[in-house]
Amino acid sequence: MTTALDCDRAPSRWMQIGFYAISIIFNICLIAQLLTVGVAHFYNPSWWNIHVWLVRGYGGLSLVLLGWAFAAPFSRKTRYLSASLPLLLGLQIASIHLKSPLHLEVLHPLIGFTLLYVSSSLVHTTSRIVLPTAQLTHQI
Repeated sequence: MTTALDCDRAPSRWMQIGFYAISIIFNICLIAQLLTVGVAHFYNPSWWNIHVWLVRGYGGLSLVLLGWAFAAPFSRKTRYLSASLPLLLGLQIASIHLKSPLHLEVLHPLIGFTLLYVSSSLVHTTSRIVLPTAQLTHQI
């Protein structure tokens, strides 16, 4: 028998699962972007176009994740990680486009790896919320 409490939790559960799926997709896109920059640098420069196209394609997901993190019941950590994504993407774009005597473009790869770390942390943190039984099996 379904109770009123179960009905209230069901939409939240599906929102968490959807958020988790989008965070995985975002993370995979970042990994693909990292791979394309390697291919462009070491093999074929035409891959730079794919590298740029990827961020234009998935960059909006960072805003979706940010909004979703505050619409669904998530921890403060999940919300902070989600808020970091569009901020880091903005810094990433600024670091490559803004030319200055300080040569801030050298921070572009560092910001990119930080973005990958934050995105991977978001996936891991969310997995512990969405898949709590998987966490128990790892402890045994």
